[in-house]
Amino acid sequence: MDLVTPAYRAGALLARRAPARLAAATARRLGRTAYLAAGERRAQVERNLRRVHPELSERELHRLAIETFESYARYYEESFRLPGLSLAEIDAGFRPEGYERLKAALAEGKGAIMALPHLGGWEWAGFWLARIAQIPVTVVVERLEPPALFEWFAALRRSLGMEVVPLGPEAGTATARALKAGHVLALLCDRDLTGTGPEVEFFGERTTLPGGPATLALRTGAPLLPTAIYFDGDVRTGVVLDPIDTTRQGRLRDDVQRITQDLAHALEELIRRAPEQWHLLQPNWPSDHEVPARR
Repeated sequence: MDLVTPAYRAGALLARRAPARLAAATARRLGRTAYLAAGERRAQVERNLRRVHPELSERELHRLAIETFESYARYYEESFRLPGLSLAEIDAGFRPEGYERLKAALAEGKGAIMALPHLGGWEWAGFWLARIAQIPVTVVVERLEPPALFEWFAALRRSLGMEVVPLGPEAGTATARALKAGHVLALLCDRDLTGTGPEVEFFGERTTLPGGPATLALRTGAPLLPTAIYFDGDVRTGVVLDPIDTTRQGRLRDDVQRITQDLAHALEELIRRAPEQWHLLQPNWPSDHEVPARR
């Protein structure tokens, strides 16, 4: 029996009906509770924070780990409330930084690839782009279990004006088509779900990251823009960095590896701005599978 999807539906209904301050406060409390209950994920978050800031004291580490779970809960709370917000509220709650880089990229006529880490509240930015800036947005998302939960989240994102492409064999064709149509293509790319991406150094350790962003940029000519969305008090700040150099220099495989490594460094820069908002709760480096979770 699927109990997960109804729970998400109920949470979304409560978030939309409750006063905004009450919903936010409830989300913070749920985040703290999750921090206490999620032993393995708590340990993963703490390892990630250590990678970003090795000098953290134990007290600082615990504080930032709690903030990470609070931030993750805020992400869900705000995502649930987004369909009920007015365009004026969406616009007032978002502040773009480096937006001129995205406009310049789109002016080339080949679409634009926004490469994001699991950071802050990216769906607010997607809603802002689609409904305020009137820029078509396509997102590639991981398939969730049970399937009904995936369909519910896909419908949520479509209601915000975004086109949804499930990660899978058909994603390459669909994303290339979206770029050809001039879309912004949003790709979360700080975690390699398949384990088949190019090997890079990421926060001082070797791991793999998805090769899709680099491959698409090379094959379509679309600019590749490292991007992150931060919670910044009562607003969300969208930061767009300079595009990665995707000039062909040799074999496709070598170019994909080089570009993915450059992207990894850009993601490090973005994550270092607010590591407590980095919602990466799953193992991401080979060493993560060797370290027992602290409970």
